[in-house]
Amino acid sequence: MADVAAPSAPAHDADGRRRRSQDSRARIVQAMLELVHAGETSPPAELVADRAKVGLRTVFRHFNEMDSLYREMSAVIEAELQSVIARPFKAKDWKGRVVELVQRRASAYERIAPFRRAADVHRLRSPVLEADHARFAALGREILRRELPPEAARDKARFEALDMLLSFEAWVRLRRDQGLSAKRTVEALELAVAALVDPI
Repeated sequence: MADVAAPSAPAHDADGRRRRSQDSRARIVQAMLELVHAGETSPPAELVADRAKVGLRTVFRHFNEMDSLYREMSAVIEAELQSVIARPFKAKDWKGRVVELVQRRASAYERIAPFRRAADVHRLRSPVLEADHARFAALGREILRRELPPEAARDKARFEALDMLLSFEAWVRLRRDQGLSAKRTVEALELAVAALVDPI
């Protein structure tokens, strides 16, 4: 008698496993984000598993290297930044829009600051985080260049000074190292940016 092939698993079983796997992955990413926002710059896998309410093996199965998890986290953070970028400007003239970039970036920087601090701890050892850092910096420069008139964009010293003032690093220096509130930081940066663009 010919061999009878074993029945294959029903398609809905495979779909259920896939959904559970996707749910576990999403919970692990969310747990990592929450831990980083709470100040854990390098959360251990055990803490991530406990927060996500999954087994430790599940964490390692989904993310066998930390770069994989940081890539998932970067996608979430980038989505937040893109929502800020997509918001229409209130100012009608280019000088007003450049100054307005301070306030627009302030809200994004406040949200992503804990992640960026965690990323900076690991960036020199992580090609993924290094690439993300370079991409975000390039995006900021591109947005600034887009809002400037050609003659201002060609003024290299002025352009670089504006790019620095609008950077995350400038925000952190004023917020953390100089102890300013978010409101005072915005005021200081708006003053500096306006001083650079007003003479043009």
